[in-house]
Amino acid sequence: MDEIRIKKAARGDKSYISKTLIYFLLAVWATVVLFPFYWMVLSSFKSYGEYASEWVPKFYAASPTFENYGTAFSAVPLGGYFANTLIFTLATTAIMLVVTILAAFAFARLEFKGKNLVFTVFLALMMIPSELVVITNFVTVTDMDLRNTFMGLILPSVTSVFYIYLLKENFAQIPDELYYAAKADGTGDFKYLCKVMIPICKPTIVTVTILKVIECWNSFVWPRLVTDDRAYYLVSNGIQEIRENGFGRENIPAMMAAICVISLPLIVLFLVFRNKIMAGVSRGGLKG
Repeated sequence: MDEIRIKKAARGDKSYISKTLIYFLLAVWATVVLFPFYWMVLSSFKSYGEYASEWVPKFYAASPTFENYGTAFSAVPLGGYFANTLIFTLATTAIMLVVTILAAFAFARLEFKGKNLVFTVFLALMMIPSELVVITNFVTVTDMDLRNTFMGLILPSVTSVFYIYLLKENFAQIPDELYYAAKADGTGDFKYLCKVMIPICKPTIVTVTILKVIECWNSFVWPRLVTDDRAYYLVSNGIQEIRENGFGRENIPAMMAAICVISLPLIVLFLVFRNKIMAGVSRGGLKG
């Protein structure tokens, strides 16, 4: 009995040491990842004079101030950029959801000639470098005279092969018996999609929605290409404008305040829905 207790105690000690090491490494990694955010927020509360006078950076603000946040909104029309980004994000996400759900349903449940070939071609599109797609879209939008319009901003972003694939795999997990039973009751495909498949796959759809919102909010290259009118600038364009024509090269604290304001909606969104994101992504990879 004593020998068994000793072995159990040894295993317990090893388990405790292993967990301690894992938590220590996670803490170190979290510190490395979160430190830039801490420095960004800290710098935004320092006055320009305090920041410029620091020969050695300080990890605290001696005299915290909100002046930089006022400067961020007064130097450039940041409020207008927020409104443009909100319109772009909501419209793009809504259209993308309709396209993605219908396409995923067709690939997962409907039977039509060449379905597997078409889906293979869809997956092959993921292998094309994004730079080539950007060039093609830019030429198309320019030829259609859609530059400096919301339509030109939105249209190239309303489809996503990855999201279609993710949702298609999720739809495919729903038992066929439910579909056949619904058809026997006279339920049409669209009604079955709305009443059965979408509610069952809600976690994945929520995940796709949140990821698309984050993607749209962080869009930089495409809005930068198709807009040179400030009336259609997004927040990503606003950051670049602050850096080039505003105060960004000199007044770093005000620049950090602008970045904090722009980043806050995404941080709140992720913190609120982080569990749903993880649940939706993990569910999309399960079978059976």
